[in-house]
Amino acid sequence: MGGLTPAQFLRDYWHKKPLLIRQAFPGFTPLLSPAALFEMAQRDDVESRLVTHFKKQWQVSNGPLTNLPGMDQKDWTLLVQGVNLHDDNADALLRQFRFIPDARLDDLMISYATDTGGVGPHFDSYDVFLLQAHGQRRWKIGATQDLTLVEGSALKILKNFEPEKEFVLEPGDMLYLPPQYAHDGVAIGECMTYSIGFRAPPFQELGEAFLQFMADSIDLPGRYADPELETSKHPAEISGSMLAQISDELNKVRFTDDDIAIFVGQYLSEPKASVFFESPAKPLTLTRFTAALSKRGVALSRKTQMLYRGKHVFINGESFAIGRADKASLTLLADQRHLDSEAAAKVSADVLDALYTWYEDGWVTLG
Repeated sequence: MGGLTPAQFLRDYWHKKPLLIRQAFPGFTPLLSPAALFEMAQRDDVESRLVTHFKKQWQVSNGPLTNLPGMDQKDWTLLVQGVNLHDDNADALLRQFRFIPDARLDDLMISYATDTGGVGPHFDSYDVFLLQAHGQRRWKIGATQDLTLVEGSALKILKNFEPEKEFVLEPGDMLYLPPQYAHDGVAIGECMTYSIGFRAPPFQELGEAFLQFMADSIDLPGRYADPELETSKHPAEISGSMLAQISDELNKVRFTDDDIAIFVGQYLSEPKASVFFESPAKPLTLTRFTAALSKRGVALSRKTQMLYRGKHVFINGESFAIGRADKASLTLLADQRHLDSEAAAKVSADVLDALYTWYEDGWVTLG
């Protein structure tokens, strides 16, 4: 963090202002070669996009991408989302940013660009760290208040971008930008940039999802009735007594802090639609799994999101309540993303059953 502690960074920069960190990762080399990234972009379980700016026209193609332009052709960019879900080294790099809670940490995206390639001046609705992995990229940034977009463009490009600062990033350099801070990155020759992004769900989206979540727990027995109905002089008018009765019933719908905690935990741990888990080809029996657990420990799959709050544990969109005896081992697994052999050997029978089920589902692996 350029000599800053995480606490200093959060206090002075997070959500507030940009920070350029020269040699945040000294001697950094790419985790994947261009060829490996191109191969990943061909998979249907990987989110990828091709952005081109040929003849000054922006075009976007969504993956799988099996036919990329030549590496000697200028003005194109390949974006591969969620590389951390598919590569151990990328996952390890993302986890270095866990001074931000897992509930906010999203993914590692890799951008490969040929000379002059980019995605145009834009802003993100979330915080982002831009780590230069290979080659050079020129960044222009500005705290523009005018977020008007170019009409008819295939990308969300700012119409009136006015940069205030300009930097050229070398491998190992990193630029932090807070939400809605305008920026435009252009490749100087062939380059690769790693973007560490964070989740910032819209409140409207959260509200809609919460109401859907609560729909499963609403209990309003009975049916509307009006045994004392009187003759209506205005048949088309909805009566006040009808509204009052329905209002009284709907006002019985209540939600608690516990309801919100369970919803948030399930929502934020739910895997993206493109995430698929692979079960072991030849799963061990419970007996052999137990023996292996005490020798090797257990780790969360890099695709698994595990969170907790109070007595509730959330894993990949599911939730359950835990007792005090099991809380220590499960919260340790969530925080460290693994249990060593000593800790794993001490788990209760209930936790062992859960770990074995998750092992069969591909959510955890033996260490």
